[in-house]
Amino acid sequence: MIKPAQKKLAHEIFKTIPYINLIGMELVDIDPPEATVKLEMRDQLRQPHGLLHGGATASLIDTATAFALISVVGEEKKFATVDLNVHYLRPHTEGVITCTAKVVKPGRRLSTISADVINEEGKLIATALSTYVKVG
Repeated sequence: MIKPAQKKLAHEIFKTIPYINLIGMELVDIDPPEATVKLEMRDQLRQPHGLLHGGATASLIDTATAFALISVVGEEKKFATVDLNVHYLRPHTEGVITCTAKVVKPGRRLSTISADVINEEGKLIATALSTYVKVG
């Protein structure tokens, strides 16, 4: 269980990241070893066929996996994504998608995190596996 002060700090850090604000993500919950982030569909996130752009989904996953890792190693550690393998399972056109990420293996140098993205009906939109490297 994460301490209330740590949870508050995670939410504050989340709000300071310009890219997150640009596309409109929201940190729903953070509790080791997991983090949940949501994104509401809007026109600026659509690809030419009206579907959610795959890059927006990948960004949601990358953000949720990073905060899941923060929940385990702490916000003072520095790390970067070295691999993000996304499996897109169904298109998304309207409403909110939610990504829940879970640290599979925290390592001294490399850490592995899994993620699932669901729509409001609970249908699986995408799954992913991410690897982070410690950089500081």
